[in-house]
Amino acid sequence: MATSTTTATAFSTGISKADDSLQAGKEAATKALGKLGQVKPQFGIVFASAKYNYAQVLKGIRSVAPDANIIGCSSAGEFTEESVTKESVACAFISSDTHKFFTGLGKGIKKDPVAAVEQAASKFPAEVPGHTAHSAIMLIDGLQGVGEEICAAALSVLGPTVRFTGGAAGDDLKLKETCVFFNDEATTDATALCLVASKKPVFIGVKHGHCALSKPLTITKTKGSSVVEIEGKPAFEVWKEHTRTKAKEKGIDVDSLKNAGEIGNFLLQYEAGLLTGMEYKLRAPLSINPDQSMNFVCTMLEGSVIRIMESPNKYYQIASAKQAAEIAFKSAKGTKIAGAIVFDCVCRNAILDTEYVKGVEEIKSVIGNVPLIGFATYGEIAMDMGQLSGFHNTTTVVLLIPE
Repeated sequence: MATSTTTATAFSTGISKADDSLQAGKEAATKALGKLGQVKPQFGIVFASAKYNYAQVLKGIRSVAPDANIIGCSSAGEFTEESVTKESVACAFISSDTHKFFTGLGKGIKKDPVAAVEQAASKFPAEVPGHTAHSAIMLIDGLQGVGEEICAAALSVLGPTVRFTGGAAGDDLKLKETCVFFNDEATTDATALCLVASKKPVFIGVKHGHCALSKPLTITKTKGSSVVEIEGKPAFEVWKEHTRTKAKEKGIDVDSLKNAGEIGNFLLQYEAGLLTGMEYKLRAPLSINPDQSMNFVCTMLEGSVIRIMESPNKYYQIASAKQAAEIAFKSAKGTKIAGAIVFDCVCRNAILDTEYVKGVEEIKSVIGNVPLIGFATYGEIAMDMGQLSGFHNTTTVVLLIPE
């Protein structure tokens, strides 16, 4: 049972599949609290399936840990070092002498991402004596389509020296409503933010398992987060044209896709890639409109040059999870790790299906026997020097918290 109880930082996890929302929250929190030993949790992070009443889940958690600063969000799959599952509540607590945690909630991210981040960070201290390494965890409503914009807002508000990670809330692929959590409140169109002031810096790894399939393609018409035309043609017609042969090898006939489920499964496997330096940042299409335009998870700009990407096989997805962990772990340079938080795209979950657990196992094989919590997101956030920065899809982001 992985936990850290005799060091400067105690990190513990719990997970529950109880049917009752209040009981699920209480059970997950009780399990996590029991591993902390005698110390009280200062900070908690919670991920909960859309099957639950979020307010009741949070009430259950707060009944166990009333003084902890809590953030979290709805999810599309949850995991800890002990279990990889869906339709559950996962909870982690941290108590530390080397890290201090400051939390906030910002509303209205769709209309004004900067104002929302400013609201969330309004009570954050400019300095914390003796804790000079500042990082942040940011969770956002996953269906507002402002992932890249809110990353830019966080960079502007928090400043270039604050490295941050996070994810976009999910709802078990229902694509109806996603929420972020702040203490006992569950809110849409919002961001929950935690500033971590540390004596030692956190460590971040980012990686995806896709490669370019098509030639460079120019987006010629957009409407918000919808791509209407590519190279002057209806977007989905272009997508089918460039994936037809490869998709057929996987048993997918792109010209016979009819219902939303079939189309969604196809789109999860063939996403858009934006070249940033030497690597591609992924953008996931979610659905198709009657005019053959394609709805993406965040704003797509006219004039952008993309490639249609593919994951040649499941091995690439499993290997990329391990690589993300390796990047973070190598940057730690032997520093002892208290625990890990993983933000992992629901697209990877859908591609790997029953083998999704293998990606988590690979992360564990790298970081060792330490507590771990994560969730399947509608987008991943990473802002770190020398790595793919900003908002991502079908990507694994690993955050390691040092003791």
